[in-house]
Amino acid sequence: MTYGLGSLLAMLLVVSILPFSYSQHYLIRSCDFVRLQVVYLACASLIAASYLISRTGSAPYIGCALASIVVLLLQVGWIYPYTRLANKEVASSNKTDKHSIRIMSANVLMSNTEYDKLIALVNTHQPDLLITLESDQTWQNELSSLEQEYPYRVYCPKDNRYGMHLYSKFKIKQQQVCELIESDIPSIHILFEDADGVEVQGHFIHPAPPSPTEEDSSRPRDTELIILAKALKNRLRPCIVAGDLNDVAWSRSTRLFMRISGLLDPRKGRGFFNTFHASYFFMRWPLDHLFHSNEFSAKRIERLAKYGSDHFALLTELVYNPDSDNQKQQEQIDKEKAVDELKMPAASKQQVPMFNTNPQ
Repeated sequence: MTYGLGSLLAMLLVVSILPFSYSQHYLIRSCDFVRLQVVYLACASLIAASYLISRTGSAPYIGCALASIVVLLLQVGWIYPYTRLANKEVASSNKTDKHSIRIMSANVLMSNTEYDKLIALVNTHQPDLLITLESDQTWQNELSSLEQEYPYRVYCPKDNRYGMHLYSKFKIKQQQVCELIESDIPSIHILFEDADGVEVQGHFIHPAPPSPTEEDSSRPRDTELIILAKALKNRLRPCIVAGDLNDVAWSRSTRLFMRISGLLDPRKGRGFFNTFHASYFFMRWPLDHLFHSNEFSAKRIERLAKYGSDHFALLTELVYNPDSDNQKQQEQIDKEKAVDELKMPAASKQQVPMFNTNPQ
């Protein structure tokens, strides 16, 4: 019993310490994903060790209890902001607010053939923006029934599990499909106008994960996040970023993305909203994300029902607050001049477009 408990805690200590390394190797960065599972195991180990101490008073079990506490201290600081005990980073909007933006992000799993289940979710929840990831030409064909209700669309079907589709009820004024880091791994960037005529930038990404079958290093994923974060640092409009980042909310790279971009995470203080893996309840983490600028408050965040994918879909409803301090400050900026300075060549797929207000 002592040997088994000690071996488990040794493994948990290693998994807890490795992420402090700045190595981008997938074996190191994958330790970020299982922090919740490590906390659960450490709690179970602490309970078991405490029981054995009460029965035997053996020193090895005291050591196991102390090791369990060390693991918990190393892990809880990372995940605590996403518990309901933490302060909310984004204020809650009034439930009666009608003018909102409802965004649904769904990694459909390219091999998934349960198209009707996703369509049913869309019809039930009526998102204003629907982003599908891993969607290929077959998925595009099967979702054609949505086209009447979503008159504005951006299609980027691919058969390499990095296809993307965007369906919008709001008018898309400008759009660009980019390949910021790797060819055939696209991202979609749009300038849209909500129901109140407010211009909002939307950036939808799906970088490659660090894994033995994809990328040995997290460098491509982290680089794409930083490129986007730097481009949005001096944004001039309300902004939304969504997609499957192949990264967890509490990782060093996601934290850096938020710090550079200044975007907010509405999940903080509200829960984990673990969207992957849909089939294994004991191995889930928040892999699908939505971040936004501080002109918004959060009306609703919901993980939706299963629809055959290995991901759950994530539904987020935001309310635009035109009287926010940030908005007042932005109104004092010469927007046209600043946008011209940030404008990217339309032909470039390796730069994040900031969208000129008056395109030629």
